[in-house]
This record gives sequence, C-alpha cells and structure tokens, in this order.
Amino acid sequence: MSSYPDVTAALAELRAAVGEKYVHTAVEKRMVYSFDSTFQNHLPDVVVKPHTVEEAAAVVKIASRYQIPLTVRGAGTCLSGGPVALQGGILMEMTAFKRIIEVNADEQYAVVEPGVVTNELIAAAAKKGLFYPPDPSSSGMSTLGGNVAECAGGGRGVKYGVTRDYVLELELILPDGEIITVGNKVDGLTGWLDLPMLFTGSEGTLAILTRMTVRLLPKPEAIRTALAQYDELDAAARTVSAIISAGVVPTTIEIMDQMTIRAVENFLQIGLDTSKAAFVLLEVDGDGWEVEQQLEQVIAICKENGAVEIQVAHNEAERAALWKARKSISGACGKINPTKIGEDIAVPPGNIPKMIQAVKEIAEKYNLNMVVFGHAGDGNLHPNIMTDKRNTEEMERVNQAIDELFARALELGGTLSGEHGIGFMKAPYLLQELGRDGYLAQKAVKDSLDPAGFLNPGKIFIEKELEVTHG
Repeated sequence: MSSYPDVTAALAELRAAVGEKYVHTAVEKRMVYSFDSTFQNHLPDVVVKPHTVEEAAAVVKIASRYQIPLTVRGAGTCLSGGPVALQGGILMEMTAFKRIIEVNADEQYAVVEPGVVTNELIAAAAKKGLFYPPDPSSSGMSTLGGNVAECAGGGRGVKYGVTRDYVLELELILPDGEIITVGNKVDGLTGWLDLPMLFTGSEGTLAILTRMTVRLLPKPEAIRTALAQYDELDAAARTVSAIISAGVVPTTIEIMDQMTIRAVENFLQIGLDTSKAAFVLLEVDGDGWEVEQQLEQVIAICKENGAVEIQVAHNEAERAALWKARKSISGACGKINPTKIGEDIAVPPGNIPKMIQAVKEIAEKYNLNMVVFGHAGDGNLHPNIMTDKRNTEEMERVNQAIDELFARALELGGTLSGEHGIGFMKAPYLLQELGRDGYLAQKAVKDSLDPAGFLNPGKIFIEKELEVTHG
C-alpha cells in the first residue's frame, strides 16, 4: 500500500461496490496496470473494475469521500501518461463497458460505451453504410473512452478532423459521484458553453466517461491510395506543403523518414525500398469521378516536388499492403532501442519542412536515434526518440532534445500535442504554450469541478512545480 492510509480503510466499501473479485490489491495484478505506452511505471494501490454506471459512480463517491487519488484507464495505449496512477490510489479500469448500444443509420450516430475498441465501432458503422472517421494508429487496440479523453486524431484528420468533431453527447460521472448527460444527439448548442467539447480531451481530470454518442458520416463511395517515394526527405516535406497550398484536401497525408522505413522493413520483411529517404502515403476519398481527379492532382504534385516512384493501390488488398507499413511503425521502432519516447508536436502544414529540418538538426546535435513520421497533412508529426532509459547520460541528452523540439514547434506557430494529450509527460511544458493567464484560466475550470484535485492528479496541471500562482 502507498502513503495514503485511507486506501486500506476504503477496501471494504470498494468490494461492496463492485464485487470482491473485481478489487485487486496483489502486487502482480497492480503491476499489469502500472504503465501505459510511455516508459513510466507507477503502481496503483488498488485496481477496481466496475461493470455498471452505478458501480463506477459508487467508486467515485468512495474516492471522493476518502480523498483517494482516482485514475481511470481504458486499454492503456496512451502516449502521454494519462492512465498511469502517478500518485497511487485507485485505478478504475473501464474495459467492461464494451457495448455498442446503437448504430442509428437514419440519424447517423452511434451510442457506445467507453470500453469499445475503436475498430469495432468503425466495423459496426460500415455494416450500415456509415463511417466513423477518427482513426488513431492504435485503433485496433485503443478504446473510444480513451479516444475521447485524449481527443485522438489519426491519418484521416486532414479531411475529417479529430475526435472532438464527432462527439455529440456524453454521459459522465462528476467528482462528487453525480451522473449527468451533456450535449444531445442533434448537435444543437443550448446555452453558451459547449459541454461535450469541454470534457473531450480532459484526460480524466474533470469527470469519468461512461457513455458517448458520436456522429457518423455516409461511407465514401470510393477510396484511392498511393505511396510516393523520395530520395530526399526535404522533397517529401515540401510535397506536403504543396498539396495543402494547392487547395487539394486528401483524406490522408502520412510521412515516414528513412530510419522509420528501415525499422518497419526490419520488422515486417515486406520488401520496402530502404534506400529511399522518405515515403509519403496519400489517400483520397469521395465520389468516384472526384476521387480519380484528386488522385491525379496529388500524383502530379508529388512528381513536381521530387517523387522518384509512385505506387497506386488498385484494390483493397493492395491498399491494405500500403497501410501495413504505416500501422506497424510503433512496434517496429521498438526493435531499434528498448525505450521509445513518442512525441506528437503539430505545426501549421506550411511549416512542416522547417519542423522536419529542425528535428534532423536536434537529433544530430544530441547524437540520438530519432525517427520522424506522422499525420503530416494536418501538421501532426511524431518525432520518436529511440533510447534506453537505463542510460542516464543519454537520457539527459534526450530531455534536452525534447526541450528544443517543443520550443521549435511553438516558435513555428505549433502546439505541444496534436493528439496524444498532455498527461504528465508534457505537463512541465504547458505553461510555455498557454502563458500564465491561459494556464490559470484552464486550471480554474479544473478547480471548479474537482476542487479537491483527486481525479487523475499530477496530470496536465503541475503549477506548484512551475511556481504559477493566482497572486
């Protein structure tokens, strides 16, 4: 047990709330829930797994009454430390909430629980001729509750936006245990505050998500996919800017540098040309005639900007083959070094070439293995530093490199996070982006809803360390 004496005192109540077999205190069980997809580990004092909204609300009330830190977790695919129990306490695991309650084809929405895996909703919508656009690279594992909590994006963000653009209605448990519903199924805004938007991306610091209604779209009539290959990374980066500047709106523009390509080929052995400096994966969708026209446009722009080879998928199997490399990057990079630090800075698409150049310079300056890939069409880049957290000297260089990465992104008009959230990995940098007034304005919302600060503590707001005060 941790330094929170009331955890032990609350165990009997937790067992009564969710059932004894769904309350775990054994070290080996707690270790399973001590990490996400970052390289940090923190043991919760107890893991609970509710199966109903009423059970989850009871857990929140117990945590509130005893002032025990409460962290909520889905599948644990987060890359910013969001579902890690940084201060111990209760870890509430939500994967039992896994029902797709309704897919309404007429009104084009779905009602789902937070434990539903993203691809399960995508497949269920497709059966009714509908389309759920947000597609994080972890869509085969990540849950929709986590997607909403982090405001996940994905490759289709260029054309379709991110998770917040599809959230209509949320059922929530507030820090006092009250169950409320915000928003509606017709996307009308009553009052001056868009409450679903407030809670989307709040990373479990304001409330607990228990049900969500999300917008669906008609499934595109046609999809075309192409892979452009380059001998120069700068040429690939210029292509991204040129496509956006031309007014073309592809579904997807993904970029991969040479180190990424080599890592994926080493991992999959699928015949990728590792001599190439970069790949740009492009996808367009819509009506048949429109898609063919857009495909011709993006191919022409790729050639004008230095593409040396372009491969076009002619069927679904070929399309899946082109996507396989992109979807396998995270696993592949793990073979370079044991610790993968995945960042997700975002800059205006026109500044992609400058940001990629900055990443290259920073990697060279600090002598680090750093791969670059990402959803370049909406400016979202994923510089991943491949290191070993046991190497103290190298980790010092890693931290310096991250400082410079974030500073450069902000200088270029960008942001700390395009889709991974802030968690505790980026919390020390939040003030740098928001400024003191913006930081305190956001913190005031947290304080008004969770004045005791027991929901997911240590995430996003660490004003004590930053010496930010209201004075």
